[in-house]
Amino acid sequence: MITKRIIPCLDVKNGRVVKGTNFQGLQDVNSPVELGRFYSENGADELVFYDITASSDGRKLFADILTEVASTIFIPLTVGGGINTLDDFERVLGCGADKVSVNSGAIRNPELVGMAAKKYGDQCVVLSADIKRVDGQFRVFAKGGREDTGMEALSWIKRCVDMGAGEVVVNSIDTDGVKQGFDIEMLEAVCNTVNVPVIASGGAGCQQDFVDLFKKIPTIDAGLAASVFHFGQVKIPDLKKTLFENNIPVRL
Repeated sequence: MITKRIIPCLDVKNGRVVKGTNFQGLQDVNSPVELGRFYSENGADELVFYDITASSDGRKLFADILTEVASTIFIPLTVGGGINTLDDFERVLGCGADKVSVNSGAIRNPELVGMAAKKYGDQCVVLSADIKRVDGQFRVFAKGGREDTGMEALSWIKRCVDMGAGEVVVNSIDTDGVKQGFDIEMLEAVCNTVNVPVIASGGAGCQQDFVDLFKKIPTIDAGLAASVFHFGQVKIPDLKKTLFENNIPVRL
């Protein structure tokens, strides 16, 4: 049986890990290098590194910090932020990333997903979708959740997977940082739309939220979180023990 993955997320701004609520009110947390090393040594299955203002600032991702993070961890690393061209894929992979996450860059140029999948393989291309409910519809947002694209989310995600995205991270803006549980309705809708691994992001507040996620949506592949791990409300070894006790397959 395929084990469920537990993935901490480093939202990086100006070289520091930050965290907010509903994508707003960012607070400084820690050094991405120190946090990355900690998670690598304490049971995380993968690590996600987002340069969260690269797209909105119109600049390239911080390569020096990324290289340092990649060199200190021993788990797969997914990197996103300011990924707009194949050259950006090349640069980030050259810094040590295993997978590259695209969001705003794919919205601007959907062909980027297909081109990257063809050059680097589907397993390398991760679609990150920031989704919020607008007038009863799941809507795709760009530029770190700042800009409503007007696009319906499920058809957008399916289109990108059809072009070659090998994995989808679903970031629920509605539940981000609220710590009241994952957005089960949204995640179920995505899992019913595509046949690639889906990672849940946004809303984890305690261990039970992860148990509920994997019990309610058996097809979900991973749970991603930030603040509950950063501030120690949930410790990954304890979480995995709880999941195992609830008959949810994890790597111990």
